[in-house]
Amino acid sequence: MIMEQRLTDQERLTLKTGAFGAVLLVTNADPGMVAVFRESFAASGALAGASGVVKEALTTGPLPRLPRDSELEIESVVFPALTGAVRILREKSPTDVETYRSVVLTAADRAARAHNGVAPAEAAVIDRIRGALAESA
Repeated sequence: MIMEQRLTDQERLTLKTGAFGAVLLVTNADPGMVAVFRESFAASGALAGASGVVKEALTTGPLPRLPRDSELEIESVVFPALTGAVRILREKSPTDVETYRSVVLTAADRAARAHNGVAPAEAAVIDRIRGALAESA
């Protein structure tokens, strides 16, 4: 029998950092002021539509503090958070692993499609996000 364990504040922040950071990476891949607003709004619906432990993690507590200076700096925080989130969920709430992966990828995809379709740079970032989410599989 699989027992679900409550996530700590730090673990919830890791899930949130990965999810919100993935959207940030996509919006930065094809920048533009109007695009950022459209993309962020589109992604927020996917994040809000989560359920269970994933919803609790994404909707409670403080927002993650993501770097803004360079893509490399953002990636150095976001990709480890994505793989860490999957490990945390596999350990504490295995039934929510696929929910998290789906929510993050849906949010990234919606962000990419929100302004003039998916640009090649956005598609490349989404592939890297997918890889990070599968890495600890």
